Amino acid sequence: MRPLRRLLPPALLLAILLVIDLGGPDILARLDIAHLSGNARNVVHFLLYLALAWLLSRISSLLLSNLRPRSRPVPKLVKDLVSGLLFLIAIVSGIILMLGHGASGALAGSGVVLALMGFAIRNVVADTLSGIALGLEGPFRIGDWVEVESLGRGRVIEIGWRTTRLLTRDFTYVILPNSQVSRQRIVNYSAPSSVFRAQLELVLDHSIPAAKGAEILEDALLHAPLIKQAPRPDVRIQFIGADGVHYALRYWLDRFDHEIECRDAIWRQVDKALRKADATTPLRRVTVMEEVPPSADREQALGQGLRESMG
Repeated sequence: MRPLRRLLPPALLLAILLVIDLGGPDILARLDIAHLSGNARNVVHFLLYLALAWLLSRISSLLLSNLRPRSRPVPKLVKDLVSGLLFLIAIVSGIILMLGHGASGALAGSGVVLALMGFAIRNVVADTLSGIALGLEGPFRIGDWVEVESLGRGRVIEIGWRTTRLLTRDFTYVILPNSQVSRQRIVNYSAPSSVFRAQLELVLDHSIPAAKGAEILEDALLHAPLIKQAPRPDVRIQFIGADGVHYALRYWLDRFDHEIECRDAIWRQVDKALRKADATTPLRRVTVMEEVPPSADREQALGQGLRESMG
């Protein structure tokens, strides 16, 4: 019921203007409009267009808000774009109505002004057009956890005309220009589902058989809290190198913002399992080479030279 109240002001204004326009000479005479020129009627029609655009924009906003759940609503940019198009149509129609046959000359003159303004605010225009493209293409929605390459990572708070706003896991507000966002690689951790798989890597010493190491690590994953047990976490042997056996610990998460806590819980469980099995990561081996000091070399060479000369 409350959203419908937003329709009352534009609907009331539209009804009043319709009564004025269609009510006949008596109403026009009481409002002192009957004796005015035809331009006064055009002004009434212009206001009718604006009132109709206002009402349609409120209706479209209400319909778009009910298209998606609260967790992933339609971006505010799409609603603003629909409203802007409706008002633009109303304004252009009113100007053409008021100018009559002189509309073509007015449009030609305004085109030059718009071109100069467009050059002056080209960066703003680029951000705005990129924002429209992001809103229509929908690589992410409000509430998604995304990573914009080299720019930032966080939850999408708002997609505006010029900027996209993120809230990081550190509760830091990041404002990114849409033109830069559209040029970067975007990773969406919330689409097509909020469930995703993460991976940790670990190296164990050669003294531990590869199969045994995988068994220890997988048992640690199965006992780690916070991660999903279905799908089942697993351990894969990546390769055996000179420094040891490389493993990949793969597991599933419900939400991206839980990733730090889950990673901490896994490492704690892995450390506990390795200590229990008396397994270690590779030890760095250092070879110490004993060298004769340079001063001793010189003394030995001098002594040998003296002996040779005396002999």
